[in-house]
Amino acid sequence: MSPAVTPAAMAQEISACLITKTDTNPFFVKMKEGAEAKAAELGITLKSFAGRIDGDHETQVAAIETCIADGASGILITASDTSAIVQSVQQARDAGLLVIALDTPLNPIDAADATFATDNFLAGELIGKWAAGKLGDEAANARIALLNLGISQPTVDVLRNQGFLQGFGIDLADPNKWGDETDPRIVGHDVTAGNEEGGREAMENLLVKDPTINVVHTINEPSAAGAYEALKSFGRENDVLIVSVDGGCPGVANVKDGVIGATSQQYPLQMAALGVEAIKDWADNGTKPEPTEGKDFVDTGVKLVTDEPVEGVESIDTTEGEALCWG
Repeated sequence: MSPAVTPAAMAQEISACLITKTDTNPFFVKMKEGAEAKAAELGITLKSFAGRIDGDHETQVAAIETCIADGASGILITASDTSAIVQSVQQARDAGLLVIALDTPLNPIDAADATFATDNFLAGELIGKWAAGKLGDEAANARIALLNLGISQPTVDVLRNQGFLQGFGIDLADPNKWGDETDPRIVGHDVTAGNEEGGREAMENLLVKDPTINVVHTINEPSAAGAYEALKSFGRENDVLIVSVDGGCPGVANVKDGVIGATSQQYPLQMAALGVEAIKDWADNGTKPEPTEGKDFVDTGVKLVTDEPVEGVESIDTTEGEALCWG
């Protein structure tokens, strides 16, 4: 007669996978820390995977296949290609795994069982409103550079970009993609792969196109740091507004130092911890997480961080931002 299996023993058998875009970006480092801490607390075995660079779709596909073969209960994923990954995600769901998108919604969003994310459109809208308010009447004459993530236009990229433009007061064409706007204030779009080198190169490209650029939207803070270095090489670092999204500790420090004017802070540790809890609930009793009321995802919060507040745009200063930052 086999011995009875205790609930504690069953909990030890639950395994989960975390698949991030890279393992170098501080955002994903903090996400991994949050997942590992919650998994240890709940007695879940966690395996982590990451692409070599942001945009490495093939490595993420291979990671999903490994997680299915290993009999994991669930997968947490920040997808590099939010459309192409859908087929692999469906295979995982068909195999009985709970799949939760972290930070970056899949396309379509219901391709995952749930999404735990910042409201990325709101994050973009906050920095757009701040930039417009900071410029005041001169917003009508702005020369805007948009430093995006990748040519595949993952959802997080589109949401932040289009949110920024709407916040700034620019009419969107198709809000489901960037680059089709006709407002003459837009100098152009370029891609950065979400890293400092990419930010520098994209900024240089757009400055060659128009050296009078005075507003720069960046997909994240590493690309913002690169954009600043490019502006510095052109002697423009003191007269261009840079806005970004992340709220990592290096980014908040850059706001404090005046490198970035304002950033929208998100909370990756919270995303990952909630995701691990959801996988345990799924393994224990088959329940799936419910989205935030009025939204099609679980909203993990966002706050604008700046030391130069603008009337009508709610924000926190860098002292509070430092207390909440990561990375």
